[in-house]
Amino acid sequence: MNIPTKEQCYHFIKEMGMLSHIVAHSEQVCRVALCLSSHLSARGIRMNHELIQAAAMLHDITKTRSFKTKENHAETGGKYLSEKGFPEVGHIVAQHVRLDSYFTSQEPMEAEIVNYADKRVLHDKIASLSVRMGYILEKYGKNPTHNRQIKRLWEKSKALEVRLFAYVSFLPDQLKQMVEIDHSANSESSFSRAGDPL
Repeated sequence: MNIPTKEQCYHFIKEMGMLSHIVAHSEQVCRVALCLSSHLSARGIRMNHELIQAAAMLHDITKTRSFKTKENHAETGGKYLSEKGFPEVGHIVAQHVRLDSYFTSQEPMEAEIVNYADKRVLHDKIASLSVRMGYILEKYGKNPTHNRQIKRLWEKSKALEVRLFAYVSFLPDQLKQMVEIDHSANSESSFSRAGDPL
């Protein structure tokens, strides 16, 4: 499996001209995803942390461009990374808005972690699922069809939250605190703007 390094991730971010607030969002999603994967690993669930880290950091790689093109940034982000030689990362990126399938494996998978982590970060702040999904509904749900799709996604995301937190020793409303603790303890291994080549 080919996974981009931290330096390569920042190279792609620069290459794609990602807006700084989207980079900040991606960094926070990465922290959330790594926190969850770490706690899942502690419970004996096999997680590829490098894969999660890269996919979380690059999940919005084509979002800046999509403001002009109106492209589906999940699909094109996945394609971009696959064409760069990282198909496994691209496969997860393509699922960060909506999973290809829900709960087909007995234990949580990397794509579920990245998908859920994105649903817990509003801009660059960790928020509850209801606050984040409420924001998405307000911003993108004006069209009746989109409104229904977002509400269905919200229900699936709530079920995903229940699934993930059945495996860890803290509650969804404690996630922010746990991320802060983990990030402080592991600041060298997590993504941080300090010293990164942007």
